[in-house]
Amino acid sequence: MPHGAFAELSLLLIVAAAAGAVAVRLRQPVLIAYIAIGILAGPAGLGLVAAQDQVDLLARMGVAVLLFVVGLKLDLQHVRHIGPVALATGLGQLGFTIAFGFVLTLLLGKGALEALYIAVALTFSSTIIIVKLLSDKRELDSLHGRIAVGFLIVQDLAVVLAMMAMSALRGGDGAPASAVALSLAWRVGAAALLLYLLMRFILPGLVHLMARSQELLLIFAVAWGTGLAALGEAAGFSQEAGAFLAGFSLASTRYRDAINARLVGLRDFLLLFFFIDLGSRLDFATLGGELLPAAVLSLFVLLGNPLIVMAIMGYMGYRKRTGFLAGLTVAQISEFSIVFVAMGISLGHVGVGALGLTTLVGLGTIAASTYMILYSQPLYEKLSPWLGIFERRHPHRELAMEKRHRNAEPVDVVVFGLGRYGGSLLERLHERNVGALGVDFDPETVRRLRRRGLPAHFGDAEDPGFLESLPIGELRWAVSTLPQWDTRALSHALHEAGFRGRVAGVARDEAHGQTMRRAGVDKVIDPYADAAGRAADELARELDDKGERR
Repeated sequence: MPHGAFAELSLLLIVAAAAGAVAVRLRQPVLIAYIAIGILAGPAGLGLVAAQDQVDLLARMGVAVLLFVVGLKLDLQHVRHIGPVALATGLGQLGFTIAFGFVLTLLLGKGALEALYIAVALTFSSTIIIVKLLSDKRELDSLHGRIAVGFLIVQDLAVVLAMMAMSALRGGDGAPASAVALSLAWRVGAAALLLYLLMRFILPGLVHLMARSQELLLIFAVAWGTGLAALGEAAGFSQEAGAFLAGFSLASTRYRDAINARLVGLRDFLLLFFFIDLGSRLDFATLGGELLPAAVLSLFVLLGNPLIVMAIMGYMGYRKRTGFLAGLTVAQISEFSIVFVAMGISLGHVGVGALGLTTLVGLGTIAASTYMILYSQPLYEKLSPWLGIFERRHPHRELAMEKRHRNAEPVDVVVFGLGRYGGSLLERLHERNVGALGVDFDPETVRRLRRRGLPAHFGDAEDPGFLESLPIGELRWAVSTLPQWDTRALSHALHEAGFRGRVAGVARDEAHGQTMRRAGVDKVIDPYADAAGRAADELARELDDKGERR
């Protein structure tokens, strides 16, 4: 690589790191900063980068590695265990968004094929961003978090199928739709057979051999992903579909976690160049005419996608809060949407205007939905009175879970949040014959604790309707170990349910503890300080007993 290109790429990395730091400070995904850097450094901006070929190559590698990692996480066991609500919600949201998005885009003056691409792009939500936000809020294992991850898997499958279908149109050359569908079915069948034979007879032994060296395992994974990406394009699909299938073929091996751990950093590094390349190709003259369509489509994604998720989940018997929190996770489009439309440009189906419009919608919805998810609880409190239409009079699915976990023994203490600390606290209270009941929003956690004989109860601590099913009048203490302490929500819910006892909160740090004290919590528990004090007392006692203390 010539010296000039090396210097330009180095400059891009430095500026991207600085812009990424600003994005993190603003609690925004860094991809927004990367696109902005591409616009600033590209021909439409300051024209700082001329090494377009090198950036484009790294960008294509990044997309291939991204799809490979998605396929790698899609274990057959996970596919078989996608729950009915995840499947119904995922397919329902996809169908609604494609149908209404297509009509809306046509009304905005776009052609039929361009409208189809944009409508499909509007359906995909960012698995990476959503999982990161839910993980930061400690909600990944909650009921709405599990449902959201389930329909994100459905979306990941749909994007690959959409890429395959659109790629098949390239070779159609005006052929009838039936001939195109038959050609696609034949190629998909052949690919599935080849993949089965590889997964059954060749890959297990080959991956085991490569895993003798961790460095070799990484090189093999990248070679396998890019190799099948190139083969997928040659077979008439797309590089993206080939890379996905490469990852999926390794998803059932015992080395997939090791491969994934080593590829995540490489994926993030290479995707930096994809978003920079995307930003550098945007034409401001074209974007100016797309501002109004982008605003209309952004509102459609921000409002329409969550509404259809809430409607489906409400119909299936979930409470409005569960549907609302899960629905917020689809209030944006993803990096896959941009990849999908960029693939349409390479196939000659759409122009750069469609890519610019999709990118504008992506920037707007990702920025807005990030804050919507981060501040979901205050947002729910404000909107709750109007969300009753999305809840059945008898939300049977959640009520059935609560009924299975109901506790009939006298209760003095209720522990909200049964993670590592909350579960241990419930167990210690139970050992000391204290009437205690644990509550958690993760049904798997509740089932696990009940198998150990502990009185655990599934439910939402901030839902007054659920709290009324507890023996609130008998309680003397309510203990919250929830990582995201929202005093207003929990205190209000307890008060509405008739609780007159005292409240204790477990602080994760000093600032958290100060917040609870200012809110009037009766007792703040600091598990780290308590554990350190107990350890110090035991060590001092050991020294005294052995006469070793000076």
